[in-house]
Amino acid sequence: MRLRTVLATLTAGLAAATALTAAGPANATDSASGNACSPSVSIDRFSDALDKTTYDGTFVGNFSALAVDRDGSLAALEDRSSLFTLDPRTLQPRSAVRLADEKGADLDSEGLVIDGDGTRLITSETEPSVRRYSADGRILDRLPVPSSLLVAPAGRATANQTFEGLTLLPGGHTLLASMEDAISGDSTGIVRFQTWQRTKGGHFRLSAQYAYRTDAGLGVPEVQATPDGRLLVLERGFTSGVGNTVRLYLADLRHATDTSGIENLTGQPSVRLIRKTLLTDIAACPSLGATAKQPQPNPLLDNIEGMTITGRDHQGRLKVLLVSDDNQNPAQTTRFYYLRVRV
Repeated sequence: MRLRTVLATLTAGLAAATALTAAGPANATDSASGNACSPSVSIDRFSDALDKTTYDGTFVGNFSALAVDRDGSLAALEDRSSLFTLDPRTLQPRSAVRLADEKGADLDSEGLVIDGDGTRLITSETEPSVRRYSADGRILDRLPVPSSLLVAPAGRATANQTFEGLTLLPGGHTLLASMEDAISGDSTGIVRFQTWQRTKGGHFRLSAQYAYRTDAGLGVPEVQATPDGRLLVLERGFTSGVGNTVRLYLADLRHATDTSGIENLTGQPSVRLIRKTLLTDIAACPSLGATAKQPQPNPLLDNIEGMTITGRDHQGRLKVLLVSDDNQNPAQTTRFYYLRVRV
């Protein structure tokens, strides 16, 4: 962001989005204040208001990312090439923009950042790619991607396991994308976080890369920068007959090794990984009367994939909004989760 910092965007641009926790959307389940998931995290409520709905002929669901726009509205990205604008109070769609690649083909759109000038930075995990779009869906630019992170055979990544998360660090100069899973040659569970630095001309150039170790069997569907420059990291997995595992971590890039020049990450003692601290396992949250359409450790759970910070409460806790990707599957639910997180 040339004229604003991310913190200013979160504070000023999200002013209207304070209503996301001040007033519940239609069909939301409210809870008493302080429903603790852990000492660091509590859940206010959830909403299934958009589950299995349509807007202007477009299915509403498959959500993979969230962001708050400069006017306070909520942007919700589908992984099937649609970007919705949602009312921050009711969650009801206001508009939908179709996204496409340079040839007009659909994206597997996963990560979303709204820049200070209103442009949209969006990842697709097909190649993978990061593109800049105008608010009306026109491609403005495409960022470089290291060859090793491309999907095989062009690179070493596995299809559908690439750029899932995207966030802009405070100051607006550093963009970060998280790989969902390890690339070939790296140890299982070690995923790479790629960064770009903004140039004086406003473009992004490749910069440092870092390594993050996930819990066994989990991948990284989303990252979100906190106002102090740390990261909220979602880890997620699914076991048939058991359900989803979703954990929220606080991660710190400081002192982590730049791994961009290291071909294979195999647990070398000289490589300092991104430090992480567990904030909560979502299964530990009170269910608040939620129901699940398939087995889950907690009926509140589903395939949680999107996350954004909408502001702070009077105690200084971050207001964090999560959303699940229902994969347009009758056995899954599009669900929004309203958390308060102390970091």
